[in-house]
Amino acid sequence: MTSTFLPDKRTGRDAGLPPPATDRSRSRARRRALNWLTAVGFQLPALVLFMGLVLLPMLFALYAAFFRWGGFGMPSEYIGGENFTRLFQDDVFLGDLWRCLVLVVLSLVVQLPFALAMAVLLNQRMRGRAVYRMLFFAPYVLSEAITGILFGMIFAPDDGFADQVLGKVGLDGLGGEWFADPSTVMATLFLVMTWKYFGFHMMLYLAGLQAVPRELTEAALIDGAGPWQRFRNVTLPLLAPTLRISVFLSVIGAIQLFDLVWVTTAGGPDHHSETMAVTMFQYGFKRYQVGYASAISVVMFGISLVFALAYQRFVLRRDLEGATTTMRGDGK
Repeated sequence: MTSTFLPDKRTGRDAGLPPPATDRSRSRARRRALNWLTAVGFQLPALVLFMGLVLLPMLFALYAAFFRWGGFGMPSEYIGGENFTRLFQDDVFLGDLWRCLVLVVLSLVVQLPFALAMAVLLNQRMRGRAVYRMLFFAPYVLSEAITGILFGMIFAPDDGFADQVLGKVGLDGLGGEWFADPSTVMATLFLVMTWKYFGFHMMLYLAGLQAVPRELTEAALIDGAGPWQRFRNVTLPLLAPTLRISVFLSVIGAIQLFDLVWVTTAGGPDHHSETMAVTMFQYGFKRYQVGYASAISVVMFGISLVFALAYQRFVLRRDLEGATTTMRGDGK
């Protein structure tokens, strides 16, 4: 018995036969093109904003860095790399680089370990730990302007809250000019930074600690490991991805630090607390040397970019493996 396929009136092919491979490939290509158009449609508004608010200003800053420009009209007096040459001969900017390095080291050695210790403490079962978490995280919610004004009053010389407290407990000699003294301004500023930002890192570590499987620590406890051994051999390795992200955010934040310094000290006294961002603001908006300020911004961006790429390449590489996704229109 033989079967007979009748031709389809619409396609001219025999009814019941599968479509040719060329039709399947065309259909797959159309679905893939539709998927890409959909993706571009959703991403286009964000791309336009990124181009207008981030990429174009960055390119214009790079362009303006090669001009002597006061910020009015378009740059016209081309001076080549003179702004960059001046930059690395400027004692203030070289001091900014040194102070940035000091803040980075202090953040990694003092601020982050303190945040980790508090996270480990508040991860234990204890009465009122939710209240403590809220209190320690609250400073991060405050704006930098409010924080700067608050500590400007606390560390005001002679009649500030800090000096009054030290005087009442018989430690008058420990009081001082705080922000007004070149020998103490950076230490006082770092104290304010730690109070402001350690709560953010503490919450990161708490989230990481709560993701550590309890079965592993219980197994280590059964094997006779002490608290320090459990933390070093079980908790800390599993917390490593969170620690790496925290270090990255801390370093980038120290490089770009501006608002807290500007409100508290404005870079004083005599540039002893100035950062690269403060110097850029001073030259760009106070002295109207926008070309030179643009050169500072380019160097800041370069430092941040080099650090970010190197950190991703050598530190975050294992965390990022397999993190990229691909979109395929054929459903595979």
